[in-house]
Amino acid sequence: MQDTELDFEEFFNLSPELLCVVGFDGHFKRVNTAFQNVLGYTEEELEKKPLSDFIHENDRESTHKIRENLKNGTPLNNFENRYLSKSGEVLWLSWTSKLVPGKKLIYGLARLVNPKKEMEAKRNELIKELTNTNEKLKQLTITISHDLRSPVNNLLAGFDLLDNERIKDTETVELVDLLRKSTLGLKTRLDDFLTSLKKEELLVVKVEPLLFENILTQSTNDIKSLIKNSNAKIITDFNEVPTIQFNKSYLESIFLNLISNSIKYTTPDVEPVIEIRSYLKAGITKLSIKDNGIGFDMNKVKQKIFGFDQKFHDNEESQGIGLYLVHKHVTALGGDIEVRSKPNKGTEFIVSFKNQL
Repeated sequence: MQDTELDFEEFFNLSPELLCVVGFDGHFKRVNTAFQNVLGYTEEELEKKPLSDFIHENDRESTHKIRENLKNGTPLNNFENRYLSKSGEVLWLSWTSKLVPGKKLIYGLARLVNPKKEMEAKRNELIKELTNTNEKLKQLTITISHDLRSPVNNLLAGFDLLDNERIKDTETVELVDLLRKSTLGLKTRLDDFLTSLKKEELLVVKVEPLLFENILTQSTNDIKSLIKNSNAKIITDFNEVPTIQFNKSYLESIFLNLISNSIKYTTPDVEPVIEIRSYLKAGITKLSIKDNGIGFDMNKVKQKIFGFDQKFHDNEESQGIGLYLVHKHVTALGGDIEVRSKPNKGTEFIVSFKNQL
């Protein structure tokens, strides 16, 4: 028996594993040399204080629960928590522990798993980066696909304005019909493609000084037929703040989507009037786009108005993407957007750009 006890003591102290004996009172009763070396405390220092004093504060509650389970005879395998060494280093330990029946003691074996945790952290960071990159690519696809719909619709509107009876040449008639069908096919493919796309945006974007008037002109050129066919009147005033530091394609998309929406949701038998102006308020550059359309009940839609795939009117042309993109473009560069609307009273979108100073 004496030889067995001597062998145990030798094994206990020479083992490279972290071995300890813990009492039901929450104090270490024995710790081996490896345990002392890793934590940097002497055996006396470790036994003097409750073991909870050595545990990371964020892991104390979970460790206490596990210890209570051990007291009731539930064995413990691969439980991980954090200890603090004497030098303040965070040490991740993986525990296997078991109750000693009738002695109110718990035998514990721990392994230092900091390298594993570091690898897990790097893996999680890589997954996060890959996920973000994937979402950015998805958003780029959504933006391109959605914004292509306006020039495609513009082409279709142009075909509607053609008077085929005035075209005498048979080959020209066939060519126009072919172009019309091809454009309709492109529109169908874009619509189908958009239904399969979802999710976030946040690309690193170029910011440059832009003239509101110039970007508006470029944007409305893409929907010239839509504006003409609807007899829409666009009134602008950029005198107070003629320029903005922003991304060119984002600003084009904002104008394109909000103006298209104003025309799309016009009041029946009322010619659409769209007022666009820039101004300063409390040192912040604002852009207001206001219409006299059918509007909507803010109490019903305010929580989801900028959500992806959200629709608020029964319009076949609506894809539920436009306002989502507008919001993402504005917020991606540190801005904000506000909506004011009432049923049959029109809608106003107010973009607040990031402080330009």
